Amino acid sequence: MTTSSFQRSLPPVQTVDDTESMSSFDRLPLAPATLANLQQLGYRRMTPIQAASLPLALAGRDLIAQAKTGSGKTAAFALCLLAKLNPRRFAVQALVLCPTRELADQVTQEIRRLARGEDNIKVLTLCGGSTMRPQISSLEHGAHVVVGTPGRIMDHLQRNTLDLTALDTLVLDEADRMLDMGFFDDIAFVAKACPRNRQTLLFSATYPEGIASLSRQFLRNPEQITLLEQHADTKIRQRFYEVEPDQRLAAVALLLRHYRPVSTLAFCNTRQQCRELLQVLRAEGFVAQALHGELEQRERDQVLIQFANRSCSVLVATDVAARGLDIEQLEAVINVDVTPDTEVHVHRIGRTGRVDQEGWAFSLVSGNQMARVDNIEKELGHEIEWHSMSELQAAPGKPLMPPMATLLILGGRKEKIRAGDVLGALTGDAGFSKEQVGKINVTDTATYVAVARGIAKEALRKLSAGTIKGKKVKVHLLQDAAG
Repeated sequence: MTTSSFQRSLPPVQTVDDTESMSSFDRLPLAPATLANLQQLGYRRMTPIQAASLPLALAGRDLIAQAKTGSGKTAAFALCLLAKLNPRRFAVQALVLCPTRELADQVTQEIRRLARGEDNIKVLTLCGGSTMRPQISSLEHGAHVVVGTPGRIMDHLQRNTLDLTALDTLVLDEADRMLDMGFFDDIAFVAKACPRNRQTLLFSATYPEGIASLSRQFLRNPEQITLLEQHADTKIRQRFYEVEPDQRLAAVALLLRHYRPVSTLAFCNTRQQCRELLQVLRAEGFVAQALHGELEQRERDQVLIQFANRSCSVLVATDVAARGLDIEQLEAVINVDVTPDTEVHVHRIGRTGRVDQEGWAFSLVSGNQMARVDNIEKELGHEIEWHSMSELQAAPGKPLMPPMATLLILGGRKEKIRAGDVLGALTGDAGFSKEQVGKINVTDTATYVAVARGIAKEALRKLSAGTIKGKKVKVHLLQDAAG
């Protein structure tokens, strides 16, 4: 990434090499219950961004941390804000601003997981796309941590329904995305409503000039942390294929049949191309969904949940629709078109090859897009790897099916349903093993549970015939072609 003059106004940089050995969480001044919970959740060692940021953040320093999606940044700020919380003080002590509702939901879930070592930490999500009244009611009942989008947080502040006088920590997550979406003034409004003596943690994948402006106005002598390598070549294997424009959609299906990734995110440059590719993939027998601006929020939530819990093989999306999307296990990214913005290309492919995993990144290029590839080469600092479509061989038979299917339970937090209740129902009277149950997402009014595809219909029958928390529930199997 090129260095611009505005960076002279940023604080000194602490650089971190991705190949640096990861440190143990035991070295941090965290409560024994928190360390035990981290062990139970499978957090063995800190990622580079965690190792660099957590000691400083836990010491109370303001931070500007450069971290790509999937680097472990959520745990980095979550552990810091949780360490400072007083569970007995029922007031908002931490606020996390996110660019999208999807990222806010993911951050909320992660904070709740990391807070299991503490008693009764309440984390509340406040985002647009939901009615205000239930949010106001939840705020009246109190919360320790609020996660939300800038516009909706500003709405609550203007209505005096959100009190930040007890705030200790403000987190700006994916600050560059929020600036791209025009949220600078909203962020400024929220930051000014926070106590002056708070700690501020800013996380960003890139450093546009607005980051320097945010830093000057709202951070106090921040430390700056930058990962030297954003995407290790050994973790993300890029391949470029030249195709004729009219072969592009068929080429996506051929790539999927040849490499057979379990989960793939296919980026299109236009909404129309998303619709056309979805038709092609479903006609070929793939379990595919599309993410675009025409979906209602409920439909969008269902699509994302099914993709994240591995009930859907391919998610087709535009860059705008996929903002804030963070999938734990993503085997491949396909650039159906090469984006003209090299920074967007790097951000796209960085969604695979997370932390300790490897991933594929395929790009389909037509003749008039070669200049875009030249720019990507310059950004990466090395020649890209060209391959021929003739090398690809479609595996015979049906496409690889996703390993899971999703059951929708009509009832959620409002009915006091918890993930443990659903897991207990499936592994208790229903008789399934824990290994046959995947992610469980509980929303205000619905619960989504991923189960092994082979037991989906039997799980549907047994849940429908049984009870959860002593009550009968209505259960549906979300169909593969939905959305």
